[in-house]
Amino acid sequence: MSIQFKPAVRGNEPLIIGLAGGTGAGKTKTACRLATGMSGGKRFALIDTEAGRALHYADEHQFDHGDLCAPFRPEAYEDAIKAAEAAKYPVVVVDSFSHEWAGEGGILDWQEEELDRMAGTDWQKREACKQASWIKPKMAHKQMVGKLLQLRCHIIICMRAEEKSELVKDEKGKWHMEPKRTLIGLNGWIPICDKRFPFELTASFLLTADEPGIPHPIKLEGHHRAFFPLDRQIDETAGQRLAEWAAGGKPAPTVSATALVKSYEACGPGDGDTLAELEAQARAAWSTFTGEQTKALNAARAAAKRRISESASG
Repeated sequence: MSIQFKPAVRGNEPLIIGLAGGTGAGKTKTACRLATGMSGGKRFALIDTEAGRALHYADEHQFDHGDLCAPFRPEAYEDAIKAAEAAKYPVVVVDSFSHEWAGEGGILDWQEEELDRMAGTDWQKREACKQASWIKPKMAHKQMVGKLLQLRCHIIICMRAEEKSELVKDEKGKWHMEPKRTLIGLNGWIPICDKRFPFELTASFLLTADEPGIPHPIKLEGHHRAFFPLDRQIDETAGQRLAEWAAGGKPAPTVSATALVKSYEACGPGDGDTLAELEAQARAAWSTFTGEQTKALNAARAAAKRRISESASG
């Protein structure tokens, strides 16, 4: 079999976005806002494992709802998402995907079932069979992820997160509890899923209850940063721009830090409206700036505000 090459063109690329968080972090609401923007005004599908909780948002967003019940095997998720794709929904929301890992009949339960089958109540044998008991569940999970990556609809995956701590020895040799540190966590909040899963997605974020809907990136590549300002809630506009990019469009150009600094420095008496416009431009591009650029922008903005305020009071 020979391979053929052709010019690379981005168009109709399916996206898989992950949103993880604890209670009150805004996972379902954020997923609905993002899906509304990505669907281009069409109804999207929502696969619900949370006993109908997503229906709380039925008056705010246009979607079709389906319950997914236990056992939460990987193939159950795969079948449900495939059914939504076959029904031509442009976007599929899954809330919550954490049941695939820790729900009734999920990966953890399946591993325990395998261990019971292999070793019963023989605790010495159970210890010897522990690694082997993971083979079938993890293989099923891996196959399911591979199938999801081949689907052509956009998918938004919600995951629960839990707060975890760990014992850490300090420089004086004393042990104390600290929030658990992982590559997929933030301040001890860790998504309930396979530890590699968030990195399989196009982009993934942790949401927190103190700032609902504000994205804290787990995985965010450079060409997607413009769609997710880190100081604002993920909203319908983010979904719309993301879908346009996936369809082959180019991200709306963002102003450079250098140009913004120069514009702030040019602000003088009576430029209050200009300052407001610059603030909007800065917010839209903020996530693309480096630490040094951010410092320069903050200094230039503060100086501009001071000049405008002094001229107004004088």
